Amino acid sequence: MTEAKELDLIWGVGPIGKEIGRTYQQTYHMIQAGHLPPVRQVGQRYVASRRALIEFFMKEAAA
Repeated sequence: MTEAKELDLIWGVGPIGKEIGRTYQQTYHMIQAGHLPPVRQVGQRYVASRRALIEFFMKEAAA
């Protein structure tokens, strides 16, 4: 398996926000309010799988 396939992680609120088209503050608020279940806190940082974020929003759009 290639490294690109193994590591589809997005680290940090800013990069996660860019991935979903939101500002840092909007993304942080969504994480704190529990609206982004794929995002996890690891120590002092937030991390999400790019694939999990896409799947989450695809399910939301279909609902």
